[in-house]
Amino acid sequence: MIDLNNLPDELVSILKSRFKDKLNDLKIPPTAFTTMGGQLIEYNIDKGYLKTKFPVLKGFLNQFGNMQGGMIAAAIDNTLGPLSMLVAPPNFTRQLEIKYKKPVHPDIGYIFVSAQLVERRERQLLFTASVEDNIKSILVTAKAIHWILDVTDDE
Repeated sequence: MIDLNNLPDELVSILKSRFKDKLNDLKIPPTAFTTMGGQLIEYNIDKGYLKTKFPVLKGFLNQFGNMQGGMIAAAIDNTLGPLSMLVAPPNFTRQLEIKYKKPVHPDIGYIFVSAQLVERRERQLLFTASVEDNIKSILVTAKAIHWILDVTDDE
């Protein structure tokens, strides 16, 4: 279920210390990430930063021939999720706000998603993200709030 062979040793170490005996129960990388063709490009755990790359595939296009907004949102969530696993205890996306600035044309080939942990307030994590093309034009921005799980939490 888990494929740690393709991850840098530093990330494997973080995941092992954070999830301990539950690590083998996790699907890493997530199925959605691999189905979308996601790739890890860059990370800096000390700065709470992760960058990924996703292809703009024909099956991701809307009726106008641009990347469908939900697929862009999925690419963002598939970047925020792995980053959140590396910087905090188990958590989930509670709120995701996306601002689409420019259409994502298929001729750009790939989108690059950069995510950053901005702040942690007790059990709340605040993230920002941006989607760029290969010439670093910002196409989409996002803000997310994640909630750190608590086994006694009924919310």
